[in-house]
Amino acid sequence: MSRFLITGVTGFTGRYLAPALAAAGHEIHGTLFGDPGPEVAGVAELHHLDLRDGEAVSELVSRIAPQGAVHLAAISYVAHSDVAEMYQANILGTRNLLHALASGSTPPESVLVASSANVYGNARAGVLDEQVPPAPANDYGLTKAAAELLAAMYARRMPVTVVRPFNYTGRGQSERFLIPKIVAHVRRREPSIELGNLEIERDFSDVRGVVDAYVRLLATPSAAGGTFNICSGRAVSLDEILDLVRRVSGYDLQVRVNPSLVRPDEVKTLRGSPERLESIIGPLEMPPLEETLRWMLED
Repeated sequence: MSRFLITGVTGFTGRYLAPALAAAGHEIHGTLFGDPGPEVAGVAELHHLDLRDGEAVSELVSRIAPQGAVHLAAISYVAHSDVAEMYQANILGTRNLLHALASGSTPPESVLVASSANVYGNARAGVLDEQVPPAPANDYGLTKAAAELLAAMYARRMPVTVVRPFNYTGRGQSERFLIPKIVAHVRRREPSIELGNLEIERDFSDVRGVVDAYVRLLATPSAAGGTFNICSGRAVSLDEILDLVRRVSGYDLQVRVNPSLVRPDEVKTLRGSPERLESIIGPLEMPPLEETLRWMLED
């Protein structure tokens, strides 16, 4: 049994990743910052930690001595109001963790750092693969591009894999995000919903498929040092998503465009290529979006 450290384990992704890694035979230690919320399955021990506190991070890593680590903790809401907090959490927090992991007497055998497809930015067309250079169009994307540079620096001292997940969703995701917001309105049978730009197109995945890819990458030594898109390979428009929700739920939700919800730095289209990822771990087990929506709409 290997000890794994998962930062941000009580977040949306961590709640699916922890039990998946535990089921693979690993002892899971997780960090959180703030209210833990409901118990996370599969976690052997939960640790309160502010990743911005380098001394505290080093102490915890030294005490646990993990053989593997997954860095999920971040401020992931693009429109987060406190920009300084986002930069400190996403960049300084990543640096503190990677430094602590690399400085131990026995560095981890496998480290996975969650970046984001937001690093690709806005001025893109066609299918994005990992050869497309980062050009972030918002602060969140910029912090993730910086985190990738940190990962590359520490990859000289330990095996680090970077993942760039495109949009993904599932049960338990905050209503601040697009699909959970739509699903919540339908479940409450609200007559209408206010949304921003209806012309955006996104490559949506299911959190269960994303977690499966993470687990398989962690178990694949040849993935170390690589950067991988996590995506379905298909972009769908917001109008298509709304039509799918109406068909699956049988409820005709009316939509109103609120100009205040249209961000000036909105990335218009994001569609990724999973080709490199599948060349390493084999075919993705990604549920289709309609199945994901059915799952989210179930009682």
